[in-house]
Amino acid sequence: MEEDNYLVVYTDGGCHGNPGPGGWGAVIIDGNDVRELSGGEKTTTNNRMELTAAIRVLQTILQEEQWSGKTVRVFIDSQYVKNGITGWIANWKRNGWRTAAKKPVLNRDLWEQLDTLAASLSVQWVWVKGHAGVKYNEICDQLCQKEIAKFE
Repeated sequence: MEEDNYLVVYTDGGCHGNPGPGGWGAVIIDGNDVRELSGGEKTTTNNRMELTAAIRVLQTILQEEQWSGKTVRVFIDSQYVKNGITGWIANWKRNGWRTAAKKPVLNRDLWEQLDTLAASLSVQWVWVKGHAGVKYNEICDQLCQKEIAKFE
């Protein structure tokens, strides 16, 4: 795949306490152009912030005409989000948004948003180990921590 045909994205989310003040960070890399995004909430959960990071970065990509038609490679340190969007979600939808244990899927509102956004793009989800010195994953974590600090 030619480099011009894809975007590289990193995302991260977290909380101090779970629930507690939370933040998310994302980096979009398009050749030499690097864009950072971040946000947070006063009271949330780690999983909601991980999902929000992925949602907000895909929303941003869809709004930018120069990124239209590009494949998006999302490097994410959340197994929850990666496994959810690439596998579990099909069964959740088939089962009326219930888990294998017949319980309601947590964070359904965010999963539905992420599912709609991901269906509008060509997305490859790649798990990356968190806190392992991966440059842009570490930048996402720093953005996340700055957002959390705003609520503490």
